[in-house]
Amino acid sequence: MNYIGSKNKLIPFIVENVQDVVGTDLSGFTFCDLFAGTGIVGRNFKPLVKKVISNDLEYYSYVLNRNYIGNHLSISGHSDLLKELNEIEPLEGFIYKNYCSGDKAERQYFSDINGKKIDAIRMQIETWRNKEQIDESTYFFLLASLLESADKVANTASVYGAYLKKLKKSAQKEMVLLPANFQLNGNEHEVYNEDSNNLISHIEGDILYLDPPYNARQYGANYHLLNTIARYDNFIPKGKTGLREYIKSDYCSKVKVEKAFEDLIKKSNFRYIFLSYNNEGLMPQKNIEKIMQKYGHYQLASKSYQRFKADKTENRNHKFDKTTEYLHILEKFF
Repeated sequence: MNYIGSKNKLIPFIVENVQDVVGTDLSGFTFCDLFAGTGIVGRNFKPLVKKVISNDLEYYSYVLNRNYIGNHLSISGHSDLLKELNEIEPLEGFIYKNYCSGDKAERQYFSDINGKKIDAIRMQIETWRNKEQIDESTYFFLLASLLESADKVANTASVYGAYLKKLKKSAQKEMVLLPANFQLNGNEHEVYNEDSNNLISHIEGDILYLDPPYNARQYGANYHLLNTIARYDNFIPKGKTGLREYIKSDYCSKVKVEKAFEDLIKKSNFRYIFLSYNNEGLMPQKNIEKIMQKYGHYQLASKSYQRFKADKTENRNHKFDKTTEYLHILEKFF
């Protein structure tokens, strides 16, 4: 899934620095990914640690992480379920009526056939759950599979802040429901869908990894349609893009971000804290350093990497194709 701020390319850099500070053997540690997004960081630490705690404010992110992190045992009969869903008769439901060009809304986020397929599959998953024909682990596996498969045929430039006027090639393809396969292991993990600054007072562990939003772009707006597919609730979409109500993060506010960040560091009950933040973020590097130094031993690592492709579009005024990722490291005093 294309995702703003994805750390997929930076995983070796992050893992290497964590092991340099904490130790190469992490098998007895609890690792917390507090702003998990698609969960790519937590997924890579899942086989390395005793337990992963994953959290994100957005519900679509919770669905993905409930599958990729929360699920750790095999799901019986999942291939048959996917086959049945792929063969289901398309229906004119909420997505087709509000986010496709064929109905009155004329929002072309998906082709008409894909909108109908998303509706039919989403409704069937919910029916199975309500009739207790599938358990919670299977429910989130199927729902995560739908989110990722729908994203592959979305008619957008990577995010859902707007749709394209004409169907691009990938959006013209008929959606195929592919499995969101997760890693099997014998450890149980925790997944939350809460405000990070509230949750931090109720969890504890060894390694806290922070990857909050860098700028003013709210994830609830940029990925609103994934939340809509995930929740599949009734509401009146607003405006040309069909927005839903969403919670605004303090980490996307230049006025509020530093207060929220220091509050998080202060309340955290983790010995090691790693913060990913790039050189174009709302918080200047020196301000982050000043805050973290209050609470323990601080050090800094950095790496240059290619900008996320959605940031290169002509409507964004960036001077460089590359950006610098800072990894702020704190060994906290207790």
